[in-house]
Amino acid sequence: MHNHKEIKDILEKYGQLESLTWLTERITKLAESKSTKDLYMAYSLLSSKFDASKPVLFTNGEGEGLVYFKTHKANLLQIARIYLLSEVLRQDQEFYTPKVANIIQVADTGELETFLKYLVLLPNPEAYKQTAVEALRTNIAIIFDAITLNNPYPAKYFNDQQWNQMYLKAAFMERDLSQIESVDERANEDLTRIISDYAHERWAASRKIDPMFWRPVSKFLNEELLQDMKRLLESEDIIENRAAALCCYCSRNDKAFDLLNNYPELKKKVVEKEIAWNTLKQ
Repeated sequence: MHNHKEIKDILEKYGQLESLTWLTERITKLAESKSTKDLYMAYSLLSSKFDASKPVLFTNGEGEGLVYFKTHKANLLQIARIYLLSEVLRQDQEFYTPKVANIIQVADTGELETFLKYLVLLPNPEAYKQTAVEALRTNIAIIFDAITLNNPYPAKYFNDQQWNQMYLKAAFMERDLSQIESVDERANEDLTRIISDYAHERWAASRKIDPMFWRPVSKFLNEELLQDMKRLLESEDIIENRAAALCCYCSRNDKAFDLLNNYPELKKKVVEKEIAWNTLKQ
């Protein structure tokens, strides 16, 4: 996904020359020695060689990997960490994969955040799926957000059960659901049931839910969900009205269309794309 020369250029441009020379020598040595101890030592010394507070200004026209770093506002230390891990994995995936997994097992919060956020850039990212799934259990928002928000990894590698767990937990932790990638593609019938059940629990307790939460249900509107849509359309919350209108319109379901026809103004806005999921709350 990324060109290692591009990353090296960034480290050269923003880091100190002696730090990059040191890192390059370490990487060459790791290719020859296959030493677990040397890898752990090099990794732990990165924070003294590359400045995490140093902002990196990416220019336009970069490769895919650098664009990903740019959108996540990566700092110099994060880039150096991913560079080291990527390079040793490129050298000998079989030997270094369990060693990298081990580094992550003992990582502090900042390191774990970096790893989860940029996991998709590593060679063979699927090898670390266990770590990604374990991150869903945390209540530390920055760790949970690192794997869940603006990250293509879950959509690519999680099974439905893991995906559904992540989506529900994101709603429960009140994270920004609009930042979860590939929600429409990963919608599934089980998730639809989970969403409806959770909504009913919240309503029973007189609590609100983020209207974005309903996005995955549109392809699966059964009788019970149509009742939920009716409730949302009748709500005094305009964002809930919009969410229900989008679900009904995208459903290709005759009963849902009939329901939406009772709200011609809303329907018109959906048809004309004035209302869409990515502009739901504007």
